[in-house]
Amino acid sequence: MSEQRSVMVTGASKGIGLATAERFARRDDVGQVVVVARDSPAFDQAVARLEAVASPSVKVWPHRVDLADRAATLALVDDVYAMHGNVDVLVNNAGYTRPEPIHQIDFAEFERTMAVNLYAPFTVVQGLLHAGNRFEVVVNVASTAGMNGRSGWLTYSASKAAVINMSEVMREELAIYGTRVACVSPGRCATDLRRALAPDEDPATIMQPGDVAAAIEMLASDVGRFVDSANLVVRQ
Repeated sequence: MSEQRSVMVTGASKGIGLATAERFARRDDVGQVVVVARDSPAFDQAVARLEAVASPSVKVWPHRVDLADRAATLALVDDVYAMHGNVDVLVNNAGYTRPEPIHQIDFAEFERTMAVNLYAPFTVVQGLLHAGNRFEVVVNVASTAGMNGRSGWLTYSASKAAVINMSEVMREELAIYGTRVACVSPGRCATDLRRALAPDEDPATIMQPGDVAAAIEMLASDVGRFVDSANLVVRQ
């Protein structure tokens, strides 16, 4: 691991991803923060904010990629390793869903949910490993919806349940390289994705993205070495 760590965060245009990227960008022991999201005005604003608050030691590198596109995700992995070198801390945060009851689910939407929520983090981890990357920490962001099925959330719940299980396997397999793998399952959190799942809920009454970001930062710290949990639940 280099003295100043390299951090990569997906789904960094808003919510938990942006809050997490901001926490790392403010740190003096970080040299670069690679942020990934779809091309959008929100991502442009996020990058500008990160650059404004970043520590003098930190360079913010945006990559505009739709992680539902596997070919684009594979190209992203090649670009990141070639341009920025080893990724010490990886936060797989990007998420997608369209909540609908089972008889209304379009299979293409199911495929997109699985592509973003499950296949993309797998592809990023595997691709960087193939490139020769050695992670210090990998944090996969799942959800309490992956622990308990909920009506109308079939595609999202299924994808997050798979992320929890995938993280357990990664934790076992990558331990031989000195890599710590953690899975974080937030409960109700005031994100755009949560608003899609529960449109009538008052976001001021539930957990905020910065609360989850604080837990992720902790897991990537020295203290995180002592958190022996395959799936850390973060909720009020």
